[in-house]
Amino acid sequence: MSEAEPKRASAWPIFVALGLAISEVGVFMGLYPVAVLGLLLFAGSVAGIVHEAGYVETPWKLLTGMGGLFVLIGLGVVASQLDAQTVAAWVGTVSSENTVVLRGISIVLAGVFTAAVSVVGLTSLADPPVGANQ
Repeated sequence: MSEAEPKRASAWPIFVALGLAISEVGVFMGLYPVAVLGLLLFAGSVAGIVHEAGYVETPWKLLTGMGGLFVLIGLGVVASQLDAQTVAAWVGTVSSENTVVLRGISIVLAGVFTAAVSVVGLTSLADPPVGANQ
C-alpha cells in the first residue's frame, strides 16, 4: 500500500479573508481607497480560489461578473439614498456629504476597476505572446 502524497495548501483563503476584512474596514470607516483595494483583493482571491479548485477554466470571466455585481450593489446603495431618481439627483451625489452615498460610490469604483482588470486579463492573457510557439 502506497502513501498518498499530501496535498499542498492553498494561500487563496487567507487573501479572501484579508480582502474582505480590508474592504469592511475601508467601507465602514470611510477610508474609500482602502475599501476599493480591499474589494479588489477579495474579488481577485475569490476568482483565484474558484479557478484553482477547477470550477472555472479561467478566472477572468468570473472576475468580470464580480465587478459587474459590485457595480450593481454600489448603485443600489447610492440609489437608496436619493429622493428622486433623476439625472440631477445622481449627478448631485458626487458632491454629497452623505457617507452612505460615498460608500456606495467606493463599491461602484471597486466594481469598475475589477471589471477593467478582468478585461485586460481576458484580452492580453488569452492570446499567447508573439513567437511563443516557435
